[in-house]
Amino acid sequence: MEKKNIMVFIKRNKKVIILTMVVFALALSIAQISKLRAGAKDIYEKLQVLTDIIGIVNENYVEDVDWETTMEGAYRGLLEELDPHSTYIPAKRFETVQEEFEGEFQGIGIEYDIIDGYVTVISPIIGTPADQVGLQSGDKFLKIDNESAYKISRNETKKRLRGKKGTKVVVNILRAGVKDPFDVTIIRDDIPLYSVSGYFMINDETGYILLNRFAEKTHKEFINAMESLKQEGMQSVILDLRHNSGGYMQQSIKILDEFVEDGDTLVYTEGRIRSAKETHIATKGGRYEDIPVVVLINRGSASASEIVSGALQDLDRGLIVGETSFGKGLVQRQWAMRDGSAVRVTIARYFTPSGRLIQRSYDNGTSKYYEELYMLPDSVFNDSLDAHLNTRPKFSTQNGRTVYGGGGITPDIIVKRNYDLSKSTITIYSENVRMFFKYAQQYSKQHPEYHTDPDAFIYQTHFDDNFILSLYDFISEEVDNIKLDELLRDKDYLEMQIKSEITKIWWDNNAYYEARLLYDNQFDKALESIKEAQNFLAVH
Repeated sequence: MEKKNIMVFIKRNKKVIILTMVVFALALSIAQISKLRAGAKDIYEKLQVLTDIIGIVNENYVEDVDWETTMEGAYRGLLEELDPHSTYIPAKRFETVQEEFEGEFQGIGIEYDIIDGYVTVISPIIGTPADQVGLQSGDKFLKIDNESAYKISRNETKKRLRGKKGTKVVVNILRAGVKDPFDVTIIRDDIPLYSVSGYFMINDETGYILLNRFAEKTHKEFINAMESLKQEGMQSVILDLRHNSGGYMQQSIKILDEFVEDGDTLVYTEGRIRSAKETHIATKGGRYEDIPVVVLINRGSASASEIVSGALQDLDRGLIVGETSFGKGLVQRQWAMRDGSAVRVTIARYFTPSGRLIQRSYDNGTSKYYEELYMLPDSVFNDSLDAHLNTRPKFSTQNGRTVYGGGGITPDIIVKRNYDLSKSTITIYSENVRMFFKYAQQYSKQHPEYHTDPDAFIYQTHFDDNFILSLYDFISEEVDNIKLDELLRDKDYLEMQIKSEITKIWWDNNAYYEARLLYDNQFDKALESIKEAQNFLAVH
């Protein structure tokens, strides 16, 4: 009887027993490996406490415990107590995270959204299977592999459209102007995820590059964009790093090295372990050492973006315009776990060439760290900006200019983004932002005379006030509390919004992002500042 009771107990508590054994084994391992280090005994005791808690919860909690979810919470909690950027990545998310940085996945190649319950093509990615079979902007997917796609979630869409290279998916499409739905068979292939969202010439001399992240192939993409613009006569460049949250440090260093002279420090790191202490020095043969550069940043610019902007500023190599950056200056190293998950642990801090610590303080906890991001004086631009800057530690650039530390990169020219929009326009965004895309679909069909070339459409075509009346009538059918007089006040902004949607329908991402610069006061200031950036080269 006693033996039977033991077997029942083991069967009922199999998971927690295994988990406890793993934790105990880990405790022994740490004690063995770390026995000469201070604190090893404390770690061992804390792991014993964790084992006790697991046993108590398993035996006494009011419901059966999902130990996979519970332990994931424990892993996250442990890392969150260290700093805001050490993190645990569950196995189910790890593949997606890797895709983002490796720069490709396998699927059909569309930018899409769920509109009116249907997967709707915003645009096919050029050169992908979706482009090759002729998918068009506005196509709606009624079925995927003969199963209804109505009211499908984004996660389910991803599962059904992505798959191994060479496999096929059959999509039933409803297309405007075509009477009956029809099937299209698409053979999946490698789909690139680009770091360079767009690049083009602003005028005869100035190029523009929008860089959205630093991934595995970012440097290569950047060089391709720069070389293409040089062939068009580029003599100076605006590098837009707004909302670029970073990525691989090495990619940012390689891009910096193209602009900076041999021997200059680009960035250095300091940490507790020897391998975390590194100084990165510019090498010979930078391809763009004679090209003036202006960099756009904002509160969404972080990590690798701050390495680039901070070094160019400290070395008087480029002019920085916009808003103070995020302030993420912690270096993470990633370890793969045996269950397919991963952990990223902070091992060092970034410093700019002048010695500025990029990392913003997180002493008040992670919640405050993020809450305070858009409440700092150099974000809201109130009357206390000068007083606030006076409290920041001051550093000197290579040529003796004053720059500010204390977290993030404060621009040389601080410009707040102008979003002085009416309540009606904000309501459209908050309730149904894809109304602009839907209206652009209709407007582009009604006005084929505008379909000439991108530059003529973007810069020379101007919509009259009837455009706003038409937009008002269209949007009012689905969004309440919209006022015509408020939309009229926002005419320039709304024209930019519709133009950018139409350019993506008619042309490509380059035209789309160029149209979006029409209502961008930060970009306007960057363009005005090219001459000042040229002066830096004269000093060098």
